[in-house]
Amino acid sequence: MNRIDSHQHFWEYDPVRDDWITDEMAILQQNFMPEDLQTELNRVGMQGCIAVQADQSEAETRFLLSLAEQHDIVRGVVGWLDIRSAEFRERLDHYASNSTLKGLRHLVQDEENNDFLLQPDFLKGIEILGSYDMTYDILIFAHQLPAAVSFAGRFPDQTFVLDHLAKPLIKAQRIDDWEAGIRDLAQHPQMYCKLSGMVTEADWGNWSAADFKPYLDVVFDAFGTDRLMFGSDWPVCLLAAEYEEVFDLVQEYIEPLSRTEKEQILGGNAMRCYGLN
Repeated sequence: MNRIDSHQHFWEYDPVRDDWITDEMAILQQNFMPEDLQTELNRVGMQGCIAVQADQSEAETRFLLSLAEQHDIVRGVVGWLDIRSAEFRERLDHYASNSTLKGLRHLVQDEENNDFLLQPDFLKGIEILGSYDMTYDILIFAHQLPAAVSFAGRFPDQTFVLDHLAKPLIKAQRIDDWEAGIRDLAQHPQMYCKLSGMVTEADWGNWSAADFKPYLDVVFDAFGTDRLMFGSDWPVCLLAAEYEEVFDLVQEYIEPLSRTEKEQILGGNAMRCYGLN
């Protein structure tokens, strides 16, 4: 079985570019590269990963694709291009010849407009993306779920991936509005969901596995085991947990499932979603 970490990041730390990494997040103020991740993957028996953009630049996309060329563990890249640009098709053409580029992402969580996904120029870009057989990763906060539901409904043939469960307010133990949005979003069969980013939405220094069970119960019921995939969100997860702890949270939750279901969540679904060989 191919075990794939569906969501992690690499960077050569730059304090100007990476100003989102505050002093409170000092552990992240260093380089994180494939050789560092290899150790973590080996520890839990993972064979590869999907590298996801953390910076909104074409340079980031080139950087991740170059790492994939040098390191076999990087099985696919979710990069960034300016989806709203009039030159989007031209830029996508430029990168599409690289089969390691599996999809794109925009940091919608940082946009003040809660309906950012529904802007005409963004919708036009997603329509173009669909003709290239690439995924689009949706990075939002829970309060942006209604727009994401409407967004998904406009593209029934486009594969979407919800990152980090839409960042529910785990620390505050709020679930109702988030749950309603998740269940609406899961009605769209082309939508996958990553079991990622949970520990950093909890109390970083004082969480337990029980904090995540209500949220996992919802996504497993809503999406089923054939549209969920494990993602570590390494190295961001280090703010609250070691890689192995993040893996163990999901591993322990899925323990009662069948072998086939476990294999889907720990790699099979990522292989299918991102078209990995």
